Amino acid sequence: MFYTNPDLTTVKDMFKKVYLLLVLGAALACKASPSKPVKVAGSNDLQPDEQQSVVCKQVASLISNYNYKKVPLNDSVSAIIFDRYIKSLDENHSYFLASDIKDFEKYKTVLDDDIKAGNLADAFYIFNVFQKRYIEHVKYSIEQISKNFDFNKTETFVYDRDKLPWIATQSDMDAMWTKRVKYDLLNLKLANADMAKNKETLKKRYENLLTQTNKLSNQDVFQYFMDAFTEAIDPHTNYFNPSNAANFNIEMSRQVEGIGASLQVENEYVTIKTIVAGGPADKSHQISVDDRIVAVAQGKTGEFQNVVGWRVDNAIAIIRGTKGTTVRLEILPAGVNASAKPKVVEMVREKIILKDQSAKKEIRTYNSNGKTVRIGLISIPAFYIDFNDYKAGNPNYKSTTHDVKAILDSLKKENVDGLVIDLRENGGGSLMEAIELTGLFIKTGPVVQVRDTKDQVEIDKDEDPDISYSGPMAVLVDRFSASASEIFSGAIQDYGRGLILGTQTYGKGSVQSAIDLDRVIGSSLRDKIAGVVGGGKKTTSTGSQSTYGQLNLTIAKFYRISGNSTQHKGVTPDISFPSVIPLDKYGEDTEPSAMPFDIIAKTDYTKTGDFTGVLPQLKKLHDQRMAGSDSYKYLLEDIADFKKHDADDSVSLKESDLKKQRDDDEAKAFERNNLRRVALGLPALKKGQTKPKNEDLDFVKREAGQIMTDYISLDNKFTSVGSQPAN
Repeated sequence: MFYTNPDLTTVKDMFKKVYLLLVLGAALACKASPSKPVKVAGSNDLQPDEQQSVVCKQVASLISNYNYKKVPLNDSVSAIIFDRYIKSLDENHSYFLASDIKDFEKYKTVLDDDIKAGNLADAFYIFNVFQKRYIEHVKYSIEQISKNFDFNKTETFVYDRDKLPWIATQSDMDAMWTKRVKYDLLNLKLANADMAKNKETLKKRYENLLTQTNKLSNQDVFQYFMDAFTEAIDPHTNYFNPSNAANFNIEMSRQVEGIGASLQVENEYVTIKTIVAGGPADKSHQISVDDRIVAVAQGKTGEFQNVVGWRVDNAIAIIRGTKGTTVRLEILPAGVNASAKPKVVEMVREKIILKDQSAKKEIRTYNSNGKTVRIGLISIPAFYIDFNDYKAGNPNYKSTTHDVKAILDSLKKENVDGLVIDLRENGGGSLMEAIELTGLFIKTGPVVQVRDTKDQVEIDKDEDPDISYSGPMAVLVDRFSASASEIFSGAIQDYGRGLILGTQTYGKGSVQSAIDLDRVIGSSLRDKIAGVVGGGKKTTSTGSQSTYGQLNLTIAKFYRISGNSTQHKGVTPDISFPSVIPLDKYGEDTEPSAMPFDIIAKTDYTKTGDFTGVLPQLKKLHDQRMAGSDSYKYLLEDIADFKKHDADDSVSLKESDLKKQRDDDEAKAFERNNLRRVALGLPALKKGQTKPKNEDLDFVKREAGQIMTDYISLDNKFTSVGSQPAN
C-alpha cells in the first residue's frame, strides 16, 4: 500500500482545504438516521450504534466528494457492495443457504441508500443471519463427532466451493458438514490412531470456534461492511476501525508505545508470547514468556479491569498507551495454578522500535575469475516513517531512509563492491520515504509525478545533492512489490541508476491520505454521541486508539518521471525471473474496481546511466546459469506444482487413498527440499532432522547477487550519459 500524510505531500494544500470544510461542516452533516434493526434468533443479534452510523455517513461523504476516482454511489455500485459483502462473509458457500441469499436480494440495490443515510440495519441483519448459520453448522458438527465413520468407503469431500451454487436444502448442508467432520477426523487419525483422543481434540477445536464467534462485536461487523463498501469504489480506499487504525499506524511507523511484549489468547487467557529486549516488560524483570495477564489498570491508582476471556485486540488496546504513562498488570506466572493470587507489575510505557520489521543488511561473497566480490544486500519490508516524531521536529525520527542510510554507511566501511536492494513483498508505505530513499542514490532531480483530482500535476523532486551510495546497484522486486516500491524501482530504472531484477510488480499507482476521523467529527457531535452510546459519559480513546477510526482516502495518482503510470502494468524488470506468485490471481490488474493505466508527459530529467549496452551480455550469462541450474529447475517445478494443486477442489475421504497421497507428497517435499539444499551447497537433512536456524535457501536472492557480480566483472559500471536528457 502507499500512504501519505496531509502535512507531508505535494497535495497537502488541497487536502488542508478539504479538512477545514469537513471539520466546519461535520456537526451539520452527520445527524444519523434511525436504524430499524431486525432481530435474528440464534445469533448474538449484534446491532450498530449511532457512532457507526455517523462514521458511515461521513466516510460516504468523503469518498463521494474527494476520492480521486469519481464513482457515483448508486444502485449499480450497491450491487457490487452487496456481492463483496456476501463474499467476505461466506466466500466458500459453506454457511448461507440458497434461501438466505434469495432473502438478501431485496437489499442488493438499497445498500447505497443505506450508506448515505447511515442506516446499517440491513448490513447487520445479513451478518446476524450469517452468524446464526455459522453457529448452527458448528453445533451440528459437534454432534456428528460422536458417530462412527467408515474410513474405508470411497468418498470425496469438496473443500473449495466458491464456484459452486449455494446449497439449497438443510439436508444437503448437513451432508456437506458431515463430510467436513469426517475429513477433520481423518486428518487427525493419520497422525494419531487414538480415535477417542482425536474426537476430544476435534470437539475442543469446534467449541473454540463457537467461543471466537461469540466474541465478535459490532465493530467487527462494521469493519466487514465498510471493507465491502470502500473496496467496491477503489481497492485502496479503506476504512479502519479504531483497533485496526492503531495497528495500521504501528505498521507505518515500525514503532509502538506500550510495554514491549506480543500477546495472544490461550485457553481464555491473554498470554505473553514474546518480550522485546530493553522494553518495559523486559526491564521489569517480573514478566516472562507464557505468563498470563489477568487484569489491567491505568495509572498508579486506576481500577483493575479483568481481561480473562477477552479478545486479544481488546486487551492490547488498554495495555498500549502514550509513552510515559503508567500501566499496571495482574500477572499469573507461567505454570502457576489459575487459583493462585496474581502478582501486580507496574510499568511505564515506552516507545518500542520494532527492529525485526525494519530494514536489514547482509553481505554475500561471490567469486569471479578468482577475484572475490562482496555484494551488500539490504532487505526493506516497507516504506515506514514515524509521522508523529517527524511532525514534532525530532531529527532522529524512525524511517526507512534513515535506517537505510545508516546501513549504507556501514556497508561502505566494509568495502562492498555492489549493492542489491530487496523490495520483494514490500507493499509500499510513505510517499515521502520513496522520494527520500531514491535521493540516497541520485544527486538531484524529479522522482515521481502526482496528479490530483483536478488533473493538476506536481513533480516531487530530490533536492538534496548528497549521494549516500554511488556504486553499482540492483533492485529486486516481485509481484507483491507495490506502490512506494514501484516509485523507487521505477525511478531507479528511469534514471539508469540500477538494474531491476525479479518479476513484474503489483501495479498500484494511487496515492492515499490517512484521515483521522476524530479530527473530522466535531467535538459537539462527539459529546452528543457519547451521551447516546455511553450513558452520558464522554467518549474517549482507549490506550493509543482513536475513537472513530481512520479513512485512507485515494486522493491522487502517481506517475513515473518517464510519464508512465504503474497502474495495472507495474514495473517490468530488466532481467526477469519466473513468478511463484500467480500473476493472474494477484495484482492491480485483477481488481475489478482498479483505475486504468494511462500516460502523461514525461518530466525533464537527466539519466545517470544506461544499461542498454550491457543488458544482452548480463541476460546471456544469467540464462546460461539457469540452463544448468538445479535450483532454477526446482523453482520451475515448484511453480508447476502450485498450479496443479491450486486447481484441486476436493480430497478423498478414504483413509488408504488419502494416506498414500499424503505420504507421496511428504516424501516428494522432503526429497525436493534436500535437492534444493544440495544444489545450494548445503548438506542434505536426515528424516526427522530439524533445519538449522537462519539458514538461507533463497535462490533468487543469491542469483541477484550473482548478476551484480557479473556486471561488476564486466568492468562496465553504469555507463555515464553525461548531460543527455532522457528520451
